[in-house]
Amino acid sequence: MTANTIRQKLEDALKPELIEIVDHSAAHAGHAGNKGGGHYNVTIVSEQFEGKSLVQRHQLIYQIMGDMMKDEIHALGINALTPTENSKGN
Repeated sequence: MTANTIRQKLEDALKPELIEIVDHSAAHAGHAGNKGGGHYNVTIVSEQFEGKSLVQRHQLIYQIMGDMMKDEIHALGINALTPTENSKGN
């Protein structure tokens, strides 16, 4: 369910050309420091990333995720690309 919420929030805010979410939560269940939140990797391609640094892109995504980062998401790997970067295979 959390992966669907992540997808919806990112789609609503960034109107991505591509979004892929991989849920690795089962592989990390019960490890130290995890209080129940999931482990996800997100690849997202959006024009909204044009002119933004890698740090700014990640900050934008964290802002969109908001309170989910406190409880529902324990770890979030982010691959945020512009359409040009994605077409070049970066």
